[in-house]
Amino acid sequence: MTTASAPLAPKIAFLGTGSMGLIMAARLCEAGYALQVWNRTIEKAAVLAEQGASVHEQASTAVATADIVIGMLENGAVVEDVLFGQDVAAAMKPGALFIDMASIKPREARDHAARLGALGIAHLDAPVSGGTGGATHGSLVIMVGGKAAEFDRALPLFRVFGRATHVGSHGAGQLTKLANQMIVGITIGAVAEALLFATKGGADMAKVKEAITGGFADSRILQVHGQRMVDRDFITHARLAIQLKDMRNALATAQEIGFEAPITALFEQLYADGAEHGLGDLDHSGLFVELASRNGMN
Repeated sequence: MTTASAPLAPKIAFLGTGSMGLIMAARLCEAGYALQVWNRTIEKAAVLAEQGASVHEQASTAVATADIVIGMLENGAVVEDVLFGQDVAAAMKPGALFIDMASIKPREARDHAARLGALGIAHLDAPVSGGTGGATHGSLVIMVGGKAAEFDRALPLFRVFGRATHVGSHGAGQLTKLANQMIVGITIGAVAEALLFATKGGADMAKVKEAITGGFADSRILQVHGQRMVDRDFITHARLAIQLKDMRNALATAQEIGFEAPITALFEQLYADGAEHGLGDLDHSGLFVELASRNGMN
């Protein structure tokens, strides 16, 4: 009697080992995947060699034998350069899958999908939410655009990172991430302004947060970012400058699809002012500092 052998695990390449990517790549190593890794600054990827990953100096060599390539790169321009400027797309084998987990514009994701498709390479756009904490605990929220069959193919990998939802065709993952970032950015501003308002009027900020917990104004933003505001702790979990980038991408996409987004436009300006005043490297809850400064409450 013969028994069917287990399917071979796909060969994985991981491009981009910044603060998020390094944690995610390490989780794949811990899950038993043989990983090929690359980063623009090779020293940031070298630590993964201790976990069994093969570190490459060139992205094109990292992807040459991969069945699935995951990109966790900085922005759309970097994804474009790595795929088509550094010949990653040309080096990938036909039938391979590129999973773009960076946060880029939906139209960029659709363009990349079309160009990769012409080379016989599948594509998913799969941006994430949850920050470095979510990456560490495997609790990232993953918003995926592309074909359902490719989503199913990638699902075992997504489960290493967190919870994935297939939201539509190419670009829909990025569109969902922008919607997520609109809600996050606007709500951070609402919480900061409300807590400062109450404090300016003579209330205790910590007690105000405690009092509204559990009511309709409660939220994860109030609990996590609101506590950072109470503690004046703006150590970076997600940079204010990245939040600004996401708000600008949302506004650019809104213009492309003929959608008016006045609330997002207002908060984009507030984040831009914060960045201009030297707050760009703070956590995005650091918008509190910008609003406090406007009210003489630093």
